[in-house]
Amino acid sequence: MEGKAMPQEESVLRLGRDEALEAARLWQECGDAREFACRVLGSVMNALMDSEAQQMCGASRNERSDGRENSRNGYRPRSLKTAVGDVELEIPKLRHGTYYPEGMLARWSRVDTSVAAIVQEMYVCGVSTRKVERVASKLGISSLSSSEVSSLCSDLDAEVAEFRRRDLSGTPCCYLWLDATYMSCRVGSSVVSQGVVTAIGLGADGRKHFLGCDVVDTESEDSWAAFLGGLRERGLAGVRLVVSDSHAGLVAAVSRLFQGCAWQRCVTHLQRNLQSACSGRPEDSKAAVRDLVHAAVYQDDPDLARCVWAEAAPWVASVSARAGEVFEQAEDSALAFTAFPRAHWAKLRTNNVQERANREIKRRYRVVQSFPSRESMLRLTCASLMETKGQWSQQRVFSEASAAEGFAEPADRPAPTEGRRRALGRRAREIVDEIVERRGLKKE
Repeated sequence: MEGKAMPQEESVLRLGRDEALEAARLWQECGDAREFACRVLGSVMNALMDSEAQQMCGASRNERSDGRENSRNGYRPRSLKTAVGDVELEIPKLRHGTYYPEGMLARWSRVDTSVAAIVQEMYVCGVSTRKVERVASKLGISSLSSSEVSSLCSDLDAEVAEFRRRDLSGTPCCYLWLDATYMSCRVGSSVVSQGVVTAIGLGADGRKHFLGCDVVDTESEDSWAAFLGGLRERGLAGVRLVVSDSHAGLVAAVSRLFQGCAWQRCVTHLQRNLQSACSGRPEDSKAAVRDLVHAAVYQDDPDLARCVWAEAAPWVASVSARAGEVFEQAEDSALAFTAFPRAHWAKLRTNNVQERANREIKRRYRVVQSFPSRESMLRLTCASLMETKGQWSQQRVFSEASAAEGFAEPADRPAPTEGRRRALGRRAREIVDEIVERRGLKKE
């Protein structure tokens, strides 16, 4: 029954008089419970190994017996790092053959699996190998060097490889967010900048999914094509819209690998491009350009958004001819999201989904500062993504019914009537004139 106390004979280890006296003596010698636990654990494990070795010999120590098959030959000292601290073991040696307590000691040989799990968790969470060593010393674990920490974390490679090779045929995605972030990594004898490219998709279940990750030397069309081709080969299908920045290689690879798929230019990146094109111009003029872009992309009516864009174009060009050219060319790609369900627009205007994932990667990278190899860079990045993937599995971006709308062909929007076009034009001029007047913008 719940709440019923366990009988004393079941909850208390029964010790004889000698064992109780020995335990009391050991407790007095130890400085704290952790040291006591280490000593007791060591004594129990040594006793068990001694018993197993004795059984392999076929006779007790110093016993003369016709059934003896082997004999003892001293001990081999070994220190096992556990969650309670270092445990000193004495592994029996045999005169013939070898005894190793494989069922008792973890596959790490000198490190308990619980400690390995702790080290890996700290590593994935962005704790440096040197800090892991200091934390381990606080737990009573000595000599856990940075190289040992790296060695323990290399076990993540199998999980990373499985994560990167997993079948995607059961995860159709209507939207795909792509991005690259750069970090320093040692290649050969030099430390160089390497790009980590990632893909996030919105599945039919309404949840975000990490689809792939790779390390590339540069964001060329060939690099992106190889990465996207890998996603296709693993079964990715159903993509209707790709959201990314306007990197030429990426855009070309998307048009080649996902023919018939729309491309949305991240509005945040567009704003940065326009501000860069307006370099040297007055702050109010640059602010006006920001406001004009915002006014167009945040309209609820797609037709009004395009009218505002057209009305704003000459004003942006008046601030900077280069900015005007970028603005004019970006109309279709910046407003591509308007062809999809309105409830999805907030997630499609920008590449913020990727930016948030990149922040988690960068947070861990700031601790490392420079990776010793491409493999270690990929390991930490994918481990970070896998941790975030676990969190995403509990969160829905959209309901399944709403996500299904992203896969559907958009209904044809009827062309506005002449009267509606005039009304939209007047409203667009009012919106643009208000911004121009407020920012004091004048055409040159």
